[in-house]
Amino acid sequence: MRLFIVRHADPDYPNNTITPTGHKEAQALVPRMVKLKPDRLYSSPLGRAIHTGQYTAKALGMKLEIESWTQEIPGTDVEIDPWGRMVAWDVPGELIRAKRPLPKHDDWHTMEWFAKSTVRQSFEQLQKHSDEFLARHGYVREEGRYRCEKPHREKIVVFCHGGFGLTWLSHLLEIPLPLMWSAFWLAPTSVTTVLFDERSKKWAVPRCVGLCDVSHLYAAGMTTTPHGLKANFE
Repeated sequence: MRLFIVRHADPDYPNNTITPTGHKEAQALVPRMVKLKPDRLYSSPLGRAIHTGQYTAKALGMKLEIESWTQEIPGTDVEIDPWGRMVAWDVPGELIRAKRPLPKHDDWHTMEWFAKSTVRQSFEQLQKHSDEFLARHGYVREEGRYRCEKPHREKIVVFCHGGFGLTWLSHLLEIPLPLMWSAFWLAPTSVTTVLFDERSKKWAVPRCVGLCDVSHLYAAGMTTTPHGLKANFE
């Protein structure tokens, strides 16, 4: 199985949709998705994800199925002096990387910025829903690997969000969450590919074989928009 995590196009947050540029980005994604020939299309229930995915769904004549758990993660605000209040995945990397030892996959929530927040609970909910979702598709999580109950070669596309996508990757790849947040970024309409790598008939392990791919934008003569970055983008 291949899982394709697609961030929504350039967002119009106040109106729960995408900008005119975002519509162009979503349209530029269509030829790539048509060539991919996905077997299933899923989307967050939020407008910016739906309005991104609808172009692909229409072109393929497929239904865009809503998965409520893939919406942007709620309840993740933290207070960071002197930056103020922000979502957890925007905590400056200069703070995360200054601490030694670096956070681990199972103790990151003890860091001072997250200890008094609800970020851990939100992450645990995502883990639960992710495991349920993948079990429905034939892969049952046991510790850090997945038992192949019904292995297949389907291509599954999920239109979702930047913070959610990075958080989901943290769970799938077992990368400590603050390091995932501070080290990677998902551009609007970027495609991240996770292969469920089956070295044996019994087990599969998620393996990222492509991160934040925006080649479809360059093919259309476009460049990436910087939503989600909080500093220089040149």
